[in-house]
Amino acid sequence: MQSKSSLTHSLLLVLAAAIWGSAFVAQSVGMDYIDPFTFSAVRNTVGFLVLIPVSIWSRKKFPETSAGHRFGISKETLIGGLVCGLVLCASSNFQQYGVAYTTVGKSGFITALYIVFVPVFGIFLKKKTTWRTWISVMLAVAGLYLLCMKGTDFTLNIGDGLMMVCAMLFACHILTVDHFTEGADGVTMSCIQFGVTAAISTVLMFVFEKPQVESITMAWLPILYAGVLSSGVAFTLQIITQRHLSPVVAALIMSLESVFSVLSGWIVLGEWMTPREMAGCVLMFAAIILAQLPGKKPATV
Repeated sequence: MQSKSSLTHSLLLVLAAAIWGSAFVAQSVGMDYIDPFTFSAVRNTVGFLVLIPVSIWSRKKFPETSAGHRFGISKETLIGGLVCGLVLCASSNFQQYGVAYTTVGKSGFITALYIVFVPVFGIFLKKKTTWRTWISVMLAVAGLYLLCMKGTDFTLNIGDGLMMVCAMLFACHILTVDHFTEGADGVTMSCIQFGVTAAISTVLMFVFEKPQVESITMAWLPILYAGVLSSGVAFTLQIITQRHLSPVVAALIMSLESVFSVLSGWIVLGEWMTPREMAGCVLMFAAIILAQLPGKKPATV
């Protein structure tokens, strides 16, 4: 039977998905003022700065995770933060540019296909996935299709290709977090992750774009929301909770960001949900519940 601790961490990951879903509005508004690399550089810098004092407090509060290590940061935490930062930087920037060349619906659907890539990539890493979880993944994909795809346009363009690469990279990020999170200081690892992403994005910003202080100032609110909540809080929750969940189940829960994105538009912006979108939400939630139900160990693949 699923433990109370596992259920708690699942709910915390649902909270992270809710933050990511509502942050789509902030990202969309922010891109009205600044370019993709600039947005990524500034939001991740904000996330990094916000987490520095939290990281210091965490290492003082839980000295067992940092005792005997230089600057109080273990090797696992440092390497995990660096690798996760590299993967997150690549995935998030592919997403930012992909959105500019495809529809919102298709970008949301293709990005969330990381729920398929995680168990597929996991096969090569010798990670077993239950048949019930595979069924949950297929249900979630069907739900995502109903939720995100509004028409019957199956043509692919450069934006769709970029989003597909983004989905693969997000799957790699989930598996990377799963690999490094055991024994690492989650908050400090997240802080390092954002420092790496911010540094690389800043270099790309100055090479490929012409950032304007005035434009950044005009986008301060969406940047602050995306930096503090979406980056600082949600991604840190992912790292802290993932050590208690399988990467496939974690991917399923995180894919709820698409549901929360639609719900946020309905509640905040007054955008009515169609019966098709409601059916998609129901399928998504059914997939998560199925993956979380206690029961006997079924055969695995």
